[in-house]
Amino acid sequence: MSLDKHEMAALVARDIAPGSYVNLGIGQPTLVADHLPAGAGIVLHTENGMLNMGPAAVGDQIDPDLTNAGKIPVTELPGSAYFHHADSFAMMRGGHLDVCVMGAFQVSANGDLANWHTGDPDAIPAVGGAMDLAVGAKSVYVMMTLFTKRGEPKLVPECTYPLTGLKCVDRVYTDQATFLITDAGVIVRDTFGITFEELSDRLDVPLLRP
Repeated sequence: MSLDKHEMAALVARDIAPGSYVNLGIGQPTLVADHLPAGAGIVLHTENGMLNMGPAAVGDQIDPDLTNAGKIPVTELPGSAYFHHADSFAMMRGGHLDVCVMGAFQVSANGDLANWHTGDPDAIPAVGGAMDLAVGAKSVYVMMTLFTKRGEPKLVPECTYPLTGLKCVDRVYTDQATFLITDAGVIVRDTFGITFEELSDRLDVPLLRP
């Protein structure tokens, strides 16, 4: 059976090394915060100016002045720090983040990322800090569904949408498989409700077994 978004987030969370500094992109990647193991020393960074962000806030925890970059109310952990938006981007651009987790419209077989615009005339571009994260984070993880609602693959030989970054994606976590983007090619690490052969039939990207 394919994974739901919470199961995908839990899988990503398990793969983040203890002590990492991590940025979670807007949308589904924010769910990763709810699955990080306690005591692992993972520090979450949000581009609107906060370090050591906690999980999403609920009920009486909600403070309308305390949100992540996606305007979702969050909690703060002991040692949380706040700073100017420009300082936050300096952290991103300066190579101080170990991992960023982002959504995507497309990822190419060589790790190119397209996640800000579909190119459609009526689409609303979502320009943010993705370009800075794509080039500044030491590892870039993408979390997305493998196919569009029309059944079109999002893991493609070459991106047809406007690019966010070139050869920047290291891993792709999807509802049907986890992929490692390497110099040798695209490795299928895990599958969920689909076989390697079925994946190979549905994707135009050459796939490798681990």
